[in-house]
Amino acid sequence: MDACQDVFVRVLERSQRLLVQHPSSFLYRVATHVCLNRIRDRQRRPQTADDELLDRIACAGTPGAEGEARTLLGRLFRRHPESSRTIAVLHYLDGLTLEQVAREVGLSVSGVRKRLRGLRLTLHEWERR
Repeated sequence: MDACQDVFVRVLERSQRLLVQHPSSFLYRVATHVCLNRIRDRQRRPQTADDELLDRIACAGTPGAEGEARTLLGRLFRRHPESSRTIAVLHYLDGLTLEQVAREVGLSVSGVRKRLRGLRLTLHEWERR
């Protein structure tokens, strides 16, 4: 579903510059590239222990866990700049690469890494307590 949406977003973003004679072939080609890029991104960014911790927080759908997860995330984001929340959502929930996140929020890739590292460090501190 996300890949399908990405295809149409890319088409809309470039609609002023497109001259397409065969729309179905064009959509197929764009969809293929989007899917291949997603596969490559997944291979470049293997899951780490940090991702496991964040996944547990994200699994707030279980009964009773939603309030606890919200409380934890509220505490976490109060300790960090508001833009860190945006960065975390774009990267961990929306699946954007560090480069894409950097472009979205107007920071360098190293700035995005630093913000995400700060969030992870805070979570690890709390987990050790």
